Parts: sequence; C-alpha cells; structure tokens
Amino acid sequence: MSFYEERAQRTRAFCADRFGMFIHWGLYAIPAQGEWIRSNQRISAEDYQPYFEEFNPVRYDPKEWAALAKKAGMKYAVMTAKHHDGFCLFDSALTEYKSTKTPAGRDLIREYVDAFRAEGIKVGFYYSLLDWHHPDYPKYGDPFHPMRENEACKDEKIRFANYVEYVHGQVRELLTNYGRIDVMWFDFSYKNMSGETWEATKLVKMIRELQPGIVIDNRLGGDGKAAEPVIYAGDFESPEQILPSEGIADVLGRPVPWEACMTLNDNWGYHAKDKNYKSAKNVIHMLIECVSKGGNLLINVGPNAKGEIPGESVAILEQVGGWMRENSASIYGCGRADMPKPEWGRYTQRGKLLYAHIFERGVATFRFNGLEGKLKKARLLMDGSELKLLRPWMARDAYEADAFVDLGTADLPEPMGTVIELELL
Repeated sequence: MSFYEERAQRTRAFCADRFGMFIHWGLYAIPAQGEWIRSNQRISAEDYQPYFEEFNPVRYDPKEWAALAKKAGMKYAVMTAKHHDGFCLFDSALTEYKSTKTPAGRDLIREYVDAFRAEGIKVGFYYSLLDWHHPDYPKYGDPFHPMRENEACKDEKIRFANYVEYVHGQVRELLTNYGRIDVMWFDFSYKNMSGETWEATKLVKMIRELQPGIVIDNRLGGDGKAAEPVIYAGDFESPEQILPSEGIADVLGRPVPWEACMTLNDNWGYHAKDKNYKSAKNVIHMLIECVSKGGNLLINVGPNAKGEIPGESVAILEQVGGWMRENSASIYGCGRADMPKPEWGRYTQRGKLLYAHIFERGVATFRFNGLEGKLKKARLLMDGSELKLLRPWMARDAYEADAFVDLGTADLPEPMGTVIELELL
C-alpha cells in the first residue's frame, strides 16, 4: 500500500470529525501576555522560574472544558503537553520541570485525557520540538531561543543528541501512559532543525508501533504534497491562522487531508488584554469554509492562570454549539462538492446530500446553478421543514439548467448561516 493510500485510510475518521478544540496552557498564563512571552522579552530561566514556583490553577476542571467542547459540537481536542518554554503538563519521569512539581501537584494531562474521553471526545497531544528550558537545546544564535543574543551562551557546549533522546523518551511516555491517543501534534521545524535532525523516521516508527491508529501533523518536516512523501511528512497539513484558497492537493492533484488551526482572539496562550475576539458567526463561517474545501477546523482556547477558559471564549463556543445542534449534519462526514462556489455562500456534501450554506440573502428565490432535474427534495436543515422546488416564470428561458427554491421569508431563518439540505437524485 502506498503512503497516499495509508494516509487516506488513517485519516478517514479524523476527516469526518471536522471540528476540534485546541488548548494552549502553561506557565505563560501567569504573566498573561501570550505563549511567546519568554522569547519575545528575552526572559532568562532564572527570571521565568517564579512562574513555575507559583503555578497553581485552583479552578482547573477539565470536565468543564470537555463539556464546553461537546456543547460546541467538537469531536476531538489537542492540548499542549509541552510548549516551547519546556514546561510539561504531564508527569514525565525525564524532567522535574513539570506540573506535579509545582504547587498544583497534579498531572494535568491525565485529568484532561480522562475528562474528554468521558465525554466521547477524541484526545490529542501537542508537543513542542523547541525547548527553552532543556540544557541541551541550542541557545545562542537560534532564531527563537530567549538567550539567542546572550553572549554568555555563545561558547556553551551542548549535547544535542541528549535532547533528541529526551524528545523521543517523552513522546514514548505520552503514547504509553495515557491509553489510546488519537492525534499527535508536533510544533515546529525550522531551517536545519527539521526532519532527521529530530531523528524523525525513528520517531514516527515508534509512534506507529505504540499507537497504530494515531494521526500525526506535518511539522516534523518533509513534503507532505510529494507523490510519495517521506514517513515523517505527516498525515495532514496544518495551515495556521489562514485558510487555503482551494483546499490542499499533492503534486499529482490528489487531495491531502488538512486542518486549519485558528485562534479565537490574537493569541494562542492567555493574554489578559487581548479582547479582539472573533464572533460566533465568524467561527461558523470558517468551519463551513474549511469543510467546503475538504478540511478541518481546530479552534483554540487559552485558559488563564487559575485554569478557567475566558468567558468570551465560552460565550462564542456556546453560540457555535447552538448552530451545530441544528446544522451539524452539514459538517460531520461532509467534504467538498464538485460545484463552483455559489455567490450566496458555500456547499458541503455527503453522498447524495448536498448542503447549501447561505450567508447572504439573495433576491426573490435562491438559484442553484446546474441542478435543474437533479434534485429530489429540499429541506431547511435547522428544523427539517420542506422547501418547494419551483420554476419561476421569469427564469424559464434564461436559466433552464438551474434549480430554484423559495424560502418564503424576507430574512434568513438562521442569521449565522442558513442551511438547505438538497437531496440529489
């Protein structure tokens, strides 16, 4: 079986789920200026240490997080087991720089896994390939390390092989100690820190042995769009803070699984002053756009130092969940339709069911280009009510190939995105 065929088989369920929750959380929630604060402000390990010594998220209740994800209609979640600062939210035997050694005294990943799994939500781990705490990770001259310009680090001898062994050991822990894991989300490769620098072939072989059904992102390196990608190229592409214009395909034009990861405001980690939140309508439209192009949406929340998801994020996701309760049939298991993008919105499709996502109210009746004689029924998805297929007199000559439906109202029944389910013959 080719890599392409194996990848398609591994990602079938992942691509049907379509909607997931990303969770960025760690020590950086305390200074509350985003997850890159240590790099951005060139903070030394000594000056960052007080956050470790006071980390105690007394309101952390992953059951509440999981309930919110389920309410929003999310099918899987990915949480930061270790971010760039090197702090681990799990009880790793390979480091003391972990949540169990803070005042929290808890394996926070264990609780996350148990809570989300109890809600029937698939679980994934984010793991940073960067590590600004480990003594054998390059410092001086690295593009991102907080000490990249610190002359005291210039002649420091590091044993990078020790760090690679540490990465492999921690990945083994994560994929051995917490039961079935559905997604392994690495972040990120750059310049010469890519591919076999991480001993990526060996790493992926180990991952496949430990978790045969897992899907892995593309950030270990390698070209996932090659005709026959290397083993570590990943099961899905991961565009960040952007939606591809036409989906993603390989060099032979075959579809490549992908997932857009997006923030709700402008930061991944908690930022107390960042109130630039997307609306629920915006999130719904992003989700629809992803599915219409054959992709998933992974939307992020950044809990605060006490372990609470910000109220703004909760309110947005609850509104998204209200829309999903009535319209999720047009999302789960759906993908792109072999139809041009309509002027009023987008299409998604599952088998003989074509879903018309209407974002803008048109004049008179809605026109479905090229579908005359190809439709069996039309329904309003939100309540299942029948919509009449018709041939308006003014369209009998000019639009013979097009089908028409009249919603019967001046306004859209669902302002955030009205969905018409069209059953094809």
